[in-house]
Amino acid sequence: MVGSIGSGVLTLLAVGAGDTPELAERLITKILKLRIFADDEGRMNRSLVDISGGHLIVSQFTLYGDLSRGNRPSFIGAGDPSLAERIYDHAVRFSRSQGIETAAGRFQADMKVELINDGPATFILEMTEDQ
Repeated sequence: MVGSIGSGVLTLLAVGAGDTPELAERLITKILKLRIFADDEGRMNRSLVDISGGHLIVSQFTLYGDLSRGNRPSFIGAGDPSLAERIYDHAVRFSRSQGIETAAGRFQADMKVELINDGPATFILEMTEDQ
């Protein structure tokens, strides 16, 4: 077991060719503040910070797989591994610096990830420099 959390958020983090550490910080800040957990009335009104939840961050470059042509994914939009690893490590450190229990996977490892999706609620967040 490399990393695990209890209740919280699993972030599958893909790093694109033009991504920066600052962009990763904005993404992590957004994730920590998302009001996606139920309040006492069952409405999505509480954040990861509000519930003192955990944050598991797993590197997942395959999210950049372009399947629009042919039968084999193209990963041309993914950041090169050295950039991606620096940004991934930065995102993990930044999440921890915000006082959130943060666990991480191993960069470029073949991992088996288990998830109990309580909700179910799954969201796709993409940050750009102009946001």
